[in-house]
Amino acid sequence: MKKIINIEGMSCEHCVAHVTEALENLENVHYVKVSLFRNNAKVEGDNLRDEDLKKSVEDAGYKVVSIE
Repeated sequence: MKKIINIEGMSCEHCVAHVTEALENLENVHYVKVSLFRNNAKVEGDNLRDEDLKKSVEDAGYKVVSIE
């Protein structure tokens, strides 16, 4: 399962690392690629729930605009 999370509030590579770590810590996540240029995160894993992805990003201090 693949998801793209559109994120608001990232401004530097530290932000990218922070979001990456938050998403990698979720159960069932196998791959994370966060793009500062695109303001999004590509996530792959099993049984990914939008609520869990959103909570993880928002707990890290960023706003989720949408999840595709």
